[in-house]
Amino acid sequence: MTRSLLVTGAAGFIGANFVHYWRARHPEDTVVAYDALTYAGNRANLAALEGRPGFHFIHADICDYARVLSTLREHAVDCIVHFAAESHVDRSITGPDAFIDTNIVGTHTLLKAAREVWLGGPTVMPHRFHHVSTDEVYGSLAADAPGFHEAQQYQPNSPYSASKAASDHLVRAYHHTYGLQVTTSNCSNNYGPWHFPEKLIPLCLTNILRGKDLPVYGNGSNIRDWLYVEDHCRGIECVLEAGVIGESYNIGGNNEWNNLAIVELLCDEMDARFRRDPALAESFPDAAGTSRGSARELIRFVEDRAGHDWRYAIDAGRVSRELGYAPRETFETGIRRTIDWYLANENWWRPLLVV
Repeated sequence: MTRSLLVTGAAGFIGANFVHYWRARHPEDTVVAYDALTYAGNRANLAALEGRPGFHFIHADICDYARVLSTLREHAVDCIVHFAAESHVDRSITGPDAFIDTNIVGTHTLLKAAREVWLGGPTVMPHRFHHVSTDEVYGSLAADAPGFHEAQQYQPNSPYSASKAASDHLVRAYHHTYGLQVTTSNCSNNYGPWHFPEKLIPLCLTNILRGKDLPVYGNGSNIRDWLYVEDHCRGIECVLEAGVIGESYNIGGNNEWNNLAIVELLCDEMDARFRRDPALAESFPDAAGTSRGSARELIRFVEDRAGHDWRYAIDAGRVSRELGYAPRETFETGIRRTIDWYLANENWWRPLLVV
């Protein structure tokens, strides 16, 4: 059975990776990439797909009800995969309004349009609304606490996570109230290609290559579970193909690291690359990891983020048991693939840097 997918936030980090993954795995399906192209949305992420049969790009806002409605009808969309979100916690602290608009109002706009198209006629169209959420809705974990599970109480601690929690509840409500066929996935921290350079791993990689400071919040002890982005895409595929309607699935990497250890690992990996390949020093003359010493010398501890959650961890047992999902990349292999990509794609990341 072929599908027509509307992928929101398709020019962002995870959305773009998902579009590439889905087109490679399901070339018979139509993919409609929908993105407002705000600061973290980059149409260049999808350039390799432009003009190909079965791929369409629409530059529009998910809060535009008329445009969403016409897109669903024009392309006979039967599956929405909803990535579009404001997602940077620091930005949500300094400017929460955009997070309320996109993450709550935008999600509700999509749900209203989907209900109108799929449930508003004389017969119910086969459909799926898959909502991509975050582990941050669950709050913060103690050091000895088990990972977040699907029945975990929501305790969001930032405007970002609160807005995502609200969107999760709206998706659930549209299933229980109107019968919309929904699924939700809550993922841990992603990393990999096309990751906007404001986030920890790409920020460190691009700063090392430019000889810039590597800022670490507090003492660097905050812990996150890290998931290679292609493994996340694979997990969503499992949910779309075999997930139970109305249910949520936690997708994690089984891979906890504190922030300082992550930064030190990146420094050591980059140092090793420069030692093995002298040509890198010519390509990136400002980089640490050359004869001037270790990239670790760039690490700078900065004032901690307000309300900084200490630990996130995902219990991915359900998606593993019920859907047969497991990450394919170890952190070591995923980091190597990520470093390879950033070294090979300076033309992509350098224009995105503020300084």
